Amino acid sequence: MRVATSIFSAATCRYRSRRSISVAYSAGAGIVSVEPKYRGWCTLYIATIRLADGRTITREIEDHGAAACVLPYDPLRRTALLIRQLRAPPLHVAGEAAIIEAPAGLIDPGEDAPTTARREAMEEVGVRLTTLEQVSNAWTMPGISAERMPLFLGTYAQQDRVGAGGGESGEQIEVVEMALDELATMADAGTLADLKTFALVQSLRLRRPELFIPA
Repeated sequence: MRVATSIFSAATCRYRSRRSISVAYSAGAGIVSVEPKYRGWCTLYIATIRLADGRTITREIEDHGAAACVLPYDPLRRTALLIRQLRAPPLHVAGEAAIIEAPAGLIDPGEDAPTTARREAMEEVGVRLTTLEQVSNAWTMPGISAERMPLFLGTYAQQDRVGAGGGESGEQIEVVEMALDELATMADAGTLADLKTFALVQSLRLRRPELFIPA
């Protein structure tokens, strides 16, 4: 017992030491300069950062604005509306021509995140959403991107499917309605490849586990 206590204490000290170093490392950091290097659909910057100890480092930042994402689900029929869309990076890196995603899009000027979530749900999957539940406001890829994305769950009924969906011209969007238990199976198997969609499916499973029992 004394040996175990000694090991635990040493591990605790190491953890506290690392945490203290990490906090000290970031607490006094500040931006010295941010220089744009490319402007297109997104802007790429080189940021110079001064650390607490006075050293400077450079980091790349990708900025395309803020976005919102929503998982529309029908609690009566135990289904969800998603999209299957061509994405160039997965196609380039892994040969995946399209992946399953929850509707999402950039927040337009003058919009708030719930308005964007409702608009994207209508544009991409043709569903009218009224009630939204926000489950997170997450940095999607904080190591490189400035994007912060509120994530929502939104309920719909059959009569709320009032549009065709498909997004704007050129987006290559296919509307997919899936059973919630099928989405859970994909999540458990590691085949639900889009991270925001995975997070929303798991959030819904925690809140409404009864919806994932096969009918």
